[in-house]
This record gives sequence, structure tokens and C-alpha cells, in this order.
Amino acid sequence: MGGNCSTGAGISTTTTTTHSDPSNQKAPTILPQNANPSPPQPPLSSSLGRVLGRPMEDVRSIFIFGRELGRGQFGVTYLVTHKVTKEQFACKSIATRKLINRDDIDDVRREVQIMHHLTGHRNIVELKGAYEDRHSVNLVMEVCAGGELFDRIIIKGHYSERAAANICRQIVTVVHNCHTMGVMHRDLKPENFLFLGKDENSPLKATDFGLSVFFKPGDVFKDLVGSAYYVAPEVLRRSYGPEADIWSAGIILYILLSGVPPFWAGETSFLFLSMGNSKLQSSC
Repeated sequence: MGGNCSTGAGISTTTTTTHSDPSNQKAPTILPQNANPSPPQPPLSSSLGRVLGRPMEDVRSIFIFGRELGRGQFGVTYLVTHKVTKEQFACKSIATRKLINRDDIDDVRREVQIMHHLTGHRNIVELKGAYEDRHSVNLVMEVCAGGELFDRIIIKGHYSERAAANICRQIVTVVHNCHTMGVMHRDLKPENFLFLGKDENSPLKATDFGLSVFFKPGDVFKDLVGSAYYVAPEVLRRSYGPEADIWSAGIILYILLSGVPPFWAGETSFLFLSMGNSKLQSSC
């Protein structure tokens, strides 16, 4: 839901940052590299959406679209209001013209499946419904008015140990629940955690399952995905399992306490080299 800055398909060794202060940098996202993408198949019927495979439905006939809440590589998130109940939600609108191959379509379809699968946990953004028309796929979710954890960190600088423990407890609860239900998030970072409300003790909720996958015990993944600063070394080595999420959660805890990432470099390639050499960025 937060704005992701993509490095393209795979890791770019030429990506640079435009600021010297690591504490206010959003991590570029590493997307899966599609080796031999196949062209999308035509829909079975003109009335069926090619992504969700269900009858098309105009989401704007149900909701009134308001202001933009966030923007990512594939989609834009809007504040929407139900025309009948007047209840407000967040709607992630993904333009189907940007889904250029079968892998892109499968990724969106899997994101919807995973969100349905995880719905009901207090620390995971709830998916209310998924709609597809001729131009977009729209994921309607509960709205989190408190904003990103990333922005709270920027405002505070860093958290006290007690406050950081409360935040980390909720993050670890999300990881435990996902893994128990056979889901690996693969892109845990402060930008992907939202506060339900603006108050200090508001529940924290995980969002953006666009890179998430289902897994079974013993599965080994080779896709190069995640976000710089938070991606685990075994992901860079293209041999990893759900433990990679634990690494990312640990990085978030470090940032909560210190206000800066443990690994920092001006270029992505040097960042990953630093991670491999276990050189920590000291806040002292």
C-alpha cells in the first residue's frame, strides 16, 4: 500500500540513493525475475475477468472513489466510500494493462488468495472483496487511518525498548500466523505495516502481500524478491525458506531501537556486500 520503489526484475547493481541519511530511506523492492514469461491467455468469456476468472463487476457502481492513499509499481490505493452504508475502505486498484504476462496475472491472483486465506487475524489488513472490470482489478480492504510504521519511525527517530517490544510483538505475531497457515510474506518492512488508527496504542496491521507465496515444510525458494535493507542473505543466495521473514523482522526491530538500518551503503550492490560481510551500521 505504501509506495514501493522497484529496482526492476531482479537486483540492479546501479541503483543509488539520493540522500546520505539512511534513516529516512524507503527500501527499493526486488521483484521476481521471470525467465520465460508466457503471454496471458484470453478470458474464457467476454464477461469473465482474465485475472480473477469470475464475472466482471464495476466497483465504481458500489463505491465512491475519493483521495489517493498510496501508489506502488502496479497499483494505486484510494479511499472509497460504500454508496449504501457510507462505510469507508481502502481500494487498491491494479491496472490490468500493466499485467503483461502470465506471471503477473498469477501474482495478483495469488495475492487475492493469500489475503482471503489470512483474513480474520487482528494484525493483518482484512480483505473485504475483490472486483475486476475491463480496466483494473480492485482489492477493497479495511482502511488504516494511522499510516505507515515507516512514517512513525521518521517522526519519532526511534522507539523506547518498551514501545519497540510492543511493536515487535505484533510483527512476530503476524509472522507466526502467516507461517502457521503456510504463507511466507517475503517483503516485511516498516512501509508494509499500517496503524489502524492515529492513537499511540493503535493495533498494527500487515499489508501488501504482492510478493507472498504459499509454502510447505521443506520447500526451498530461489526467487530473488524482497526489499533492500530487509532482504535476508539466503534470499540473495537464492536458497531460502520462511526463515527469511524472521531476518526481516529482526531488521525492523533494530531500526525501531536505533532509528537507522543495520546495513547501509549508497549503492544496492555495496549494501548486499556489506550484509554478506556482516558489517553493522552503528548508531553510537
